Amino acid sequence: MTTAQTSTPNRRIRVGIDTGGTFTDVVAFDEDTGELVTTKTPSTPANPADGFIAGIEKILGVLGASGTDITAVSHGTTVATNKLLEGKVERLGFITTQGYEFMLEIARQAVPDGYGNSYFWVKPPRIVEADHVRTIGGRMDFEGNELRPFDEADAVAAARWFRERGITTIGVCLLHSYANDTHELAMREVLRREHPEAVVSISSQVLREYREYERSMTTLVDAAVKPNVSRYVRNISSRLRELWEPGERSELDAVGGGHGGAEPTRGIPFYVMKSNGGVLSADEVVHQPITTVLSGPAAGALGAALIARRAGFDKVLTCDGGGTSTDVSVVLDGDPTLTTEGTVGAYPSKIPMIDVVTVGAGGGSIAWVTPEGTLKVGPQSAGADPGPLCYGKGGTEPTITDAHVVLGRIPPHLLGGEIPLDVDAARTGIRDLAARLGLDEERCATGILEISAWNQANALRQVSVKRGLDVRDFMLTTFGGSGSLLACRLVDILDLAGVVVPQNPGNVSAFGLLTVDVKNDYVQTHVARHAGLDRAAVEKVLDELTALATAALDTEGFPRERHEHVRTADLRYFGQAYEVRVPIGAGPLDEAAADAVAQRFHDEHRQLYGYDFRDDPRQQVEWVNLRVTGIGPITRPELREIAARDDAHVPESTNRSPQVRTQPALAPRSARPVCFEADAGYVTTDVYWRPDLRAGDTFHGPAVIEEFGSTVPVHPGFSVRVDAFGNLVVTKEA
Repeated sequence: MTTAQTSTPNRRIRVGIDTGGTFTDVVAFDEDTGELVTTKTPSTPANPADGFIAGIEKILGVLGASGTDITAVSHGTTVATNKLLEGKVERLGFITTQGYEFMLEIARQAVPDGYGNSYFWVKPPRIVEADHVRTIGGRMDFEGNELRPFDEADAVAAARWFRERGITTIGVCLLHSYANDTHELAMREVLRREHPEAVVSISSQVLREYREYERSMTTLVDAAVKPNVSRYVRNISSRLRELWEPGERSELDAVGGGHGGAEPTRGIPFYVMKSNGGVLSADEVVHQPITTVLSGPAAGALGAALIARRAGFDKVLTCDGGGTSTDVSVVLDGDPTLTTEGTVGAYPSKIPMIDVVTVGAGGGSIAWVTPEGTLKVGPQSAGADPGPLCYGKGGTEPTITDAHVVLGRIPPHLLGGEIPLDVDAARTGIRDLAARLGLDEERCATGILEISAWNQANALRQVSVKRGLDVRDFMLTTFGGSGSLLACRLVDILDLAGVVVPQNPGNVSAFGLLTVDVKNDYVQTHVARHAGLDRAAVEKVLDELTALATAALDTEGFPRERHEHVRTADLRYFGQAYEVRVPIGAGPLDEAAADAVAQRFHDEHRQLYGYDFRDDPRQQVEWVNLRVTGIGPITRPELREIAARDDAHVPESTNRSPQVRTQPALAPRSARPVCFEADAGYVTTDVYWRPDLRAGDTFHGPAVIEEFGSTVPVHPGFSVRVDAFGNLVVTKEA
């Protein structure tokens, strides 16, 4: 093994590894010393597991450790996301209740961005072809009472129909199964018996919540990604076993049955990031693959929130720039906001997830000319292979990265010199594109970056202004390999308070994986008016959900004394079609506790929508869904303060103004021509090496700050301060 070196006995190392479109980011945390070590390695899109293992071997080499020193690996993956974004959902079957075969066709009447775009919007293709829908007899009412018995003959006929046509991925959603899952469980048993090679998802285990269309879509998305996620997790588990016991790697079995999990990983516990901000063991995640659809972006938002909170900022917008896209989210009171109204691609997924908006504006996004002769950027991406022109791997179209290289905003290499860039190839591509647009080279390159900045700004507005938040009150935390390249321009466009750039920004998502607890979410629809609320019935449901959460944490190996449970409820005003989630206290749900929940609902409704009806007796409050989240806490790495300059001093005060800490002049490592504005042309710009910076250092733009995995161009008119934790705090000068 490439990492075979002298290993310190009994080391305890946790590894976070985030697979992106261009690079795989790795962070290792030594639980004994508190040391954090980071690195990156190129991603391998053809088989992401290769880049995953290469990243672990690389970090072990840096640490002088071996696989037996790893106590856990937490992973953020885009396998489920890519499957949906690429629209490669094929041969999917759907079983539902008789009379509801057109549920997916009817869907919802909502049109994206309102009816102003209705003339141009084309309804996306259904996730299941109409002729791949089968119905069965039997019916429950909304309270779970059986109106008509389960039709075994229909069920057998449906299972055989799918088997004969080779459709091996099937979602099952029967009417009102959230209230009584007996018929769905019976349908699954028939499929196991008649079509044993089928991969099956049933709605009562994916989403025990009302609204048949959303529950059906969520179940079908779960089924669609289950084969890919299962194969990927089994592959990683096998490769990790090889790290632990060289020579013991076994060949992967074909994914079959649809009901088994990943083979257990001996020696190295393997966790996968979930969209809700928690992790789940790989053995369990194959039963809930839909929970990973925003795995990578969720880890980044959590890592950025922790860093910003430690730096003293609790109202933050996060901007995670990768090779393919940019993910943005909002952090309030130190925590990313959650939603259950998310979509992945064209498919609604009604599961708890961090509220992330994705825009196709990553480093590999392609610049192109429309038939009308205008410049566009993205959403098409060159990805990691072939990548931008400057990668020299066969790319044929200019990208955002190529524009940065041509303008001198990033160095002619990546990863501290490990990957040289072909500046001439980038310049040729930009020059050819400029000629088609009738522009010079600099205006074309700056135009590409301007369009990209506005794409990112619009995404940030979507998670802030469109949520009723004043964007001017927020700091922006930028991370990812390309996340900080347009930071100054975003401050200009949005009038933000400033920017926080963490240390090792390219590895913040991987760092976030080391900061998250094990989490499981459970929901049960329970509709009741607050005025006549049966509190005993509510407590009974909450107790049942808590028992499920407890059993899951037991399976994950957490002792009972470490279990945490968070109880929430979705409430609305009677007649509304949307709910607001509010917390429920941990104690008994007596009358005072129930009324406190209703008051929190009024408060939250006013904050979200600007009004409430607490003083209007005609408007009744209605309870809709009850939720319990089971949490297994882990030990988080501590952010350490960095050293200040030894020869810094505080001069004697000569007036009543506060004393100002001054630093000796910080010497840049080098200088190069950089173009920040086309009209100004290239200006000689100081280049700083970030590891040289110390707490308290300040300087003014124009400047470029480089480090191993990222670059920060500081535009003229901006200043930089290094805080106690090594973060760059970039603000616009008056």
